[in-house]
Amino acid sequence: MGSFDFVTFFFFVAAVIIFIQLRSVLGKRTGNERPPRDQAVRRDQAAAAEGMDDPKVVTLPRRGRENADPDAYAGIDAYAAPGTDLNKGLRAVVAADPGFDPKVFVSGATTAYEMIVSAFAEGDRKTLKGLLSREVYDGFVAAIDERETRGETVRSNFVGIEKANIIQAEMKGSEANITLRIVSQLISATLDKNGEVIEGDLVEVTDVNDVWTFARDTRSRDPNWRLIATEADQ
Repeated sequence: MGSFDFVTFFFFVAAVIIFIQLRSVLGKRTGNERPPRDQAVRRDQAAAAEGMDDPKVVTLPRRGRENADPDAYAGIDAYAAPGTDLNKGLRAVVAADPGFDPKVFVSGATTAYEMIVSAFAEGDRKTLKGLLSREVYDGFVAAIDERETRGETVRSNFVGIEKANIIQAEMKGSEANITLRIVSQLISATLDKNGEVIEGDLVEVTDVNDVWTFARDTRSRDPNWRLIATEADQ
């Protein structure tokens, strides 16, 4: 029994000695230490100050003229002849939004065009609200309200887009404005409350020429463009 007590005491003393040595090496908390996350942030900031040599650190590109991809300007020159007003306008848009591509824009704008034309015919206010500026939306909804008040309906079949080209581009402050000339084919007829055709035709395909302007704030994270102006192309 006595031998057992001595062995137990021996290991207890050894444990105390080891604890004291570890404490002297690791230090003790005083309550003023930075949280581990703050220390990590400070290390990252120090790495950034030393030239960002760490391959794990990724620097996000800043938006602006100096960061526009040269290939983006090459795309502009391929779309519009260098030196023209259209080329200059598109280059200004790329300077503000380096990700802008005229061909991609036209593709998206024609999709939006079809959605807007169809939504207007159907009186779909919800779809229109997400695609139009407030001013244009109010004008479209007023026309729909008047049509519904008279008991009129529109039967429309979107056949397709024959041609769509950017004809003007400019920056207004941070807002990019792009104007397109769109030639589409549409079957459309307006019927009165008795179901009689009062405008258009139920079977004839009609060519429709429009000039629409879309806009987007290049400072916004929202990538969507909205229709801000419409006019019939004569």
